Amino acid sequence: MSTEPEITREHGASKGRYVLRMNGAEAELTYSVTTPHLIIADHTGVPDALRGTGAGQRLVERLVADARTEGVKIVALCPFVAAQSRRHPEWDDVFQR
Repeated sequence: MSTEPEITREHGASKGRYVLRMNGAEAELTYSVTTPHLIIADHTGVPDALRGTGAGQRLVERLVADARTEGVKIVALCPFVAAQSRRHPEWDDVFQR
């Protein structure tokens, strides 16, 4: 049985992560806080159970939405986040290149 994915955010002074839980599995996107207005997206991990479900895409979409709301720029160190940022020019306002 499929359920709608839940994305939660854990945010600390120097690090944070987004976690997507779906069908008993977890995907995550981690980031480092460099300044109050700049974060580095460093890793996206999607387990085999969630591959092809759009889990990674949803995590990046949430990251972008929160960055816009909070006035934060993102440096995409993670190859997956970097690739998604190139595919979505409408996100250029939050990505620092």
